[in-house]
Amino acid sequence: MGSHFGLLIYFTCLIMVLHFPNFVVSGKPQVPCYFIFGDSLFDTGNNNQLDTKWKANYPPYGIDFPKGHTGRFTNGRTAADIIGQNLGFDEFIPTYATATDDQISKGVNYASGGAGILDRTGIHNGDRFSFHQQIVHHNSTVSRISRIRKNTTFLKECIYVVNIGMNDYIHNYFSWIWSTGGTYNSSLLYSTQNYATILIIQYYRQLKALYNLGGRKVALFGLGQLGCTPFIVKNWGYKGKPCADIFSDAEYTFNYRLKTLVDGLNKLKPDARFTFINATSILQKKEGAPVTSPSLPIPTKKKKLPDYKKYQARPCCPVKDDSHCIPNSTPCPTRTSSTYFDSVHPTEPNNIAIATRSYKALLPTDVYPYDIHQLTQVKL
Repeated sequence: MGSHFGLLIYFTCLIMVLHFPNFVVSGKPQVPCYFIFGDSLFDTGNNNQLDTKWKANYPPYGIDFPKGHTGRFTNGRTAADIIGQNLGFDEFIPTYATATDDQISKGVNYASGGAGILDRTGIHNGDRFSFHQQIVHHNSTVSRISRIRKNTTFLKECIYVVNIGMNDYIHNYFSWIWSTGGTYNSSLLYSTQNYATILIIQYYRQLKALYNLGGRKVALFGLGQLGCTPFIVKNWGYKGKPCADIFSDAEYTFNYRLKTLVDGLNKLKPDARFTFINATSILQKKEGAPVTSPSLPIPTKKKKLPDYKKYQARPCCPVKDDSHCIPNSTPCPTRTSSTYFDSVHPTEPNNIAIATRSYKALLPTDVYPYDIHQLTQVKL
């Protein structure tokens, strides 16, 4: 990737530390529990025992994580891990696959690599727990908590985070770009606008189910800049530009509808608080600037087009065709200034910036209408 963005990530993280010096706290957590849903951006090992290619439980993944390759699709902590630390939890939230009765009252991580809002999303690479399945798992957890504690009213004070939808685009709607054997035909059936509507309708039903299980303080992460990932740029390769515009249009449509959904949910469920985390713009130098090319020159009639290739993001590890790291390969030594660890998933510094500003917003565009710290303060 270009050195410009590496420096931006470094200084962004430095600003986070200086601006919010007391994020990782000791003592009692700010909320009684913390539940995590989503895809590989939040997965910490739920896929390890599945028959699937959606796995990251091998080196070089986890090279900078204390416990090594646990199943996290990055070199260190995920954004969900860091949010948990900011909330004051002294241990990482366990996966659904491993959580014990003693642990579940403090939270469970249900996220699964390859998961989507639509049940079919990700099927071409094997098993994964869709968002619907994750909610079914949460239903089992709530039943276990009820049996153990005889009371689940405390769940209304817990924080719920959801990061889902990436795979519904990369590995469903736009999969024709790199061919998945005709597994999906959604792009033939629906326009970008209609597909986003279908996703949001299904998402609404799923979030209503989560609400019925006690979820009251829910942070919904919007799509990041999918068109700027090395995987998309390599397969799309549109005139060597750093980002594929077709993806940018799709993610804008989805994020706009998701923000509208948040408004609707807050009106329909006055005893709950939903919020939108603007992952697309959190790392932008200014609104509308590509995450992976913050210093991209603006072409003029008097100048030649810039050399876009030098602004393209690069994976830190050698990758397979499916975008994941080659097992036991040697990653780049510049992980603190790299944007992506493999061809899709960010490095820990990127996750730190996203987690930090979703927990306590730095700019008004970071969140809507609450940051996660504000959610912890809401009295319901």
